[in-house]
Amino acid sequence: MEERIAERDDEIEGFEELSAEEKVAIGKWFLLKSPPGQIRQVAKDVRTVLMDDSLFTKAAEEAFPEYNVKHMIPVELPDHSGKVLVTKYAEVDKSHYLDPRTAVVATIDHIKQVCTSMRPAADEELPTALMEEYRISVDAELLKYVEEAYPGGECAVYCTCGKNVDKHEGEIELAAVISNASFSSKNFRGGSWRAVWRIQINEELHAAELQGQINVNAHYFEEGNVQLDTSYECHDSIQFQDAGDMGAGIVNVVERLESEYLSSLEDSYAKLSDRTFKELRRKLPVTRTLFSWDKALQLSLSRDLAREFTSKR
Repeated sequence: MEERIAERDDEIEGFEELSAEEKVAIGKWFLLKSPPGQIRQVAKDVRTVLMDDSLFTKAAEEAFPEYNVKHMIPVELPDHSGKVLVTKYAEVDKSHYLDPRTAVVATIDHIKQVCTSMRPAADEELPTALMEEYRISVDAELLKYVEEAYPGGECAVYCTCGKNVDKHEGEIELAAVISNASFSSKNFRGGSWRAVWRIQINEELHAAELQGQINVNAHYFEEGNVQLDTSYECHDSIQFQDAGDMGAGIVNVVERLESEYLSSLEDSYAKLSDRTFKELRRKLPVTRTLFSWDKALQLSLSRDLAREFTSKR
């Protein structure tokens, strides 16, 4: 026994302790991999594992801003007039984010995930009247769609190119963003739906090109840990008469493409038990005999009956 303990001590002594930079990198990795809505819970465990508040603070300061932007988290404004989405399209700098609907700039505490203050947006931070006409058209229709399709979800429309265009010429681009997340610890589940629709507008042709990217995450952790993380890209185009009716056309396309993708996800879930789980098994088990999946229910029923009869004896 003493020899084994000595050998184990020698093995431990053979390992080099991680540097502070390596510990911070590992802590940051775990924080960034947190499922939607759970980074604050993961942060508590990371702090315990690192056993060093200064290292944890450094990892959190690097990870939280990146996580918040990636997941496009909504943060309540101090005056309760609405929520600002923390996205790269809204970023004035690393701590300030524009809410185009209310024309305010919010100061975000990334680690606490709260808005600490707000101010009116400066003129140079806002689009011209012409661009705002297009932005409002899409935003009004998108808001109605999100309120109906994503209870608790948030959306915003940003001018990403041509913000200073004040004549009917030049390149114009908008980004329509949808963010919806849900987390319930007592039901052991969480998930998010994040969509970004880039809209390139050609005023001369009265046409708009849409390029969408949808990211979906679903996390179930009752007696296990199962996570789905998937993305989907799509595109389409529309014709419009003027800025006033463009929004309805854009959102109709968004609704159709998102519905199609949601249907494909539902089909994939339905096929999990019939196809995907079977493919995870080896073709032939160690017994070299194929498993009869069609008789699985019968086998389960037979075991239940046998157990029932045994208990009555």
